[in-house]
Amino acid sequence: MTTSASVPAGSGNSTASSGTVTDRLVEANERYASAFTDPGMDARPVLHVAVVACMDARLDLHDALGLALGDCHTIRNAGGVVTDDVIRSLTISQRALGTRSVVLIHHTNCGLESLTEEFRHDLEMEVGQRPAWAVEAFRDVDQDVRQSMQRVRTSPFLLHTDDVRGFVFDVKTGLLREVDPV
Repeated sequence: MTTSASVPAGSGNSTASSGTVTDRLVEANERYASAFTDPGMDARPVLHVAVVACMDARLDLHDALGLALGDCHTIRNAGGVVTDDVIRSLTISQRALGTRSVVLIHHTNCGLESLTEEFRHDLEMEVGQRPAWAVEAFRDVDQDVRQSMQRVRTSPFLLHTDDVRGFVFDVKTGLLREVDPV
């Protein structure tokens, strides 16, 4: 499968026509900006929802969820897990920008399912410093969605914890499957 961001085989860190991948992105932005008009919206999401999802490149959240520019806040990280920084972003999203609902999206075949906390140890051995953050690896995607829902629901910093739902996105079918919080 190729995408608009595909780099030709054998080209290393550069594209065939314009240098590095970053150069290609900057050129794409220049084309985008040449036709850009200010949509006249502010930072408050129209649907009052924040979506927390994995950073996996296979997840096109706006298309998968039928969202348009300005509809939601999107918070992404490795695994889509609820970390302290996600709570920070959700707190700002709710308290300063009016969101009321939280949607959590993990996915099938996640890279965090193949890692362990040993990853931190390996990094420490390589660079001489142990990362302050946890890998947040998991074996059971449904259980990790439940844990993430629980972290949101029990955070003292969040105002709105009654509409928190979690899902697993199937990377083969594009379908969401809701996870029962139990």
